[in-house]
Amino acid sequence: MQAVDLIRKKRDGGALDAAELRAFVDGACDGTWPDYQVAALLMAIAIRGMTTDETAALTEAMVSSGTRLARRDRSRPRADKHSTGGVGDKTSLVVAPLAAACGLVVPMMSGRALVHTGGTLDKLEAIPGFRTALDPEACERVLAEAGCAIFGQTDTIAPADRRLYALRDVTATVDSVPLIAASIMSKKLAEDLDALVLDVKVGRGAFMKTEREARALAALLVDIGARHGVGTTAVLSAMDAPLGRAVGNALEVAEGIEALQGRGPADVERLAVELTAEMIVLAGVEPGHDAAVRRARRALETGAAFERFRTMVAAQGGDVRAVDDPSRLPSAPGRDPIAAARAGVVARVDAEAIGRASMALGAGRSQAGQAIDPAVGVRVLARPGATVERGQPLAELHHRDGVGLDTARALAASAFVIGDQAPDPGALVLGHVRAAPAAS
Repeated sequence: MQAVDLIRKKRDGGALDAAELRAFVDGACDGTWPDYQVAALLMAIAIRGMTTDETAALTEAMVSSGTRLARRDRSRPRADKHSTGGVGDKTSLVVAPLAAACGLVVPMMSGRALVHTGGTLDKLEAIPGFRTALDPEACERVLAEAGCAIFGQTDTIAPADRRLYALRDVTATVDSVPLIAASIMSKKLAEDLDALVLDVKVGRGAFMKTEREARALAALLVDIGARHGVGTTAVLSAMDAPLGRAVGNALEVAEGIEALQGRGPADVERLAVELTAEMIVLAGVEPGHDAAVRRARRALETGAAFERFRTMVAAQGGDVRAVDDPSRLPSAPGRDPIAAARAGVVARVDAEAIGRASMALGAGRSQAGQAIDPAVGVRVLARPGATVERGQPLAELHHRDGVGLDTARALAASAFVIGDQAPDPGALVLGHVRAAPAAS
């Protein structure tokens, strides 16, 4: 079938069938479709949208473009968690070892920072020696040793996603919901999972700004997982303010370690436990949510989750001394405070502005492949609801030789709104989207 015919069909609002979508993915991967035709169909999809059947078929074609992880151990359930991206979101660093300590095997294929959202791989690479590039055999070895592994996409797993994302990034089609869904699920389905929990972020610091948008994406992701026989649940979580206090790679690793030791910010621990509990229930380890929460909290309190993290870091080549003593992590030489312009109560901390401030300092990237500085970032010192005095530090910018400091200072200052009354704290978890029960 001709590329131009498929482009025309989607341009005119038609639905592409599974064979046509497979031809598109094959053509993108083997080069028989030139970039301009792949980009044209991506743009047509972004404008015209896709049905759920189309999105599921595109996902399957993307999974089939490569190999799946070889699953050796079927004695324990295999589960993963994926976040749609937020500011200060270091929960993957906590959830993977926590779920492993609760009896799950967790192969967590993660991504890198882009625009104002952080990337789990960039965070972990702040640990000296940590290897995120694992081939399938190496991944299985780490899983056998630690029960969890956090790694990047390989050349052989869903290679179509890498090819298509590179073009989406430069053609303003990144925010297409069906393309987001196919990208996420093609990688997750290649992990041969029993259960998948999706943390769909909602708010100013998320890609999905409204709960309605987030629910639509969550429902699509859950449906695709169910169609492929993977127990899937989406948790909608708030991302108006940064999660925790640290934003930036080494800063977030240190805060994740604190959370694993029971000393982290309350919101980080609450969300990590909630996501892990959903994984435990979906995988059949516990029959209900309350029992799963108790199991997860015990794994934190006993230190079992922290030990799993240490084991994973060592198995992936990381320096465990930096886990035991986070002062060994990269540290930026410069500190610049952001002071309160008036006394009052912090009414808002804009997550996106803080994320962009961190990016300006060098902790993030505006396009794929850009180098980052693991040491720089922002530490939020005053959370929403905090009472502050004029001149009191609201945030601390960690910078290297003033790089990006002026831009970061302006962004960070704009993130804080100080009023006279405490704001409604709001809920951290806004709801859940679960698969519809199978028809009897």
